[in-house]
Amino acid sequence: MTSNVPADRKYTKDHEWAKDEGQGMVRVGITDFAQHSLTDIVFVELPKVGAKLEQGKPFGVVESVKSASDLYAPLSGEVVEVNKGVVEAPETVNKDPYGGGWMLVLKVAGGSGHLMEPGAYRKHIGE
Repeated sequence: MTSNVPADRKYTKDHEWAKDEGQGMVRVGITDFAQHSLTDIVFVELPKVGAKLEQGKPFGVVESVKSASDLYAPLSGEVVEVNKGVVEAPETVNKDPYGGGWMLVLKVAGGSGHLMEPGAYRKHIGE
């Protein structure tokens, strides 16, 4: 399987992506590899706007027909926007993990931590 790994974002070992939106804002979602591994996503639970996230700690849950997986914050910060579309239509994450399937926008507190460049993430998933 070859996963889509866009060059315009950074990745975590837990298969989340973070895309710099400028002005300290980062859009967050799960990778193509993650949605493919989960198969048909049927439920997404996300934090509320204003929630404080800590890098590496769970911030929500994605459930598929075969399993449930925690979502881990790629960076520390405050949730400033939540994608209600994926809560109402979880299958969007399967169809478009890097577009309409995003999870939330964070106002980042601090640096970029230990995120992987696209090439390193490809190695991590064995491609």
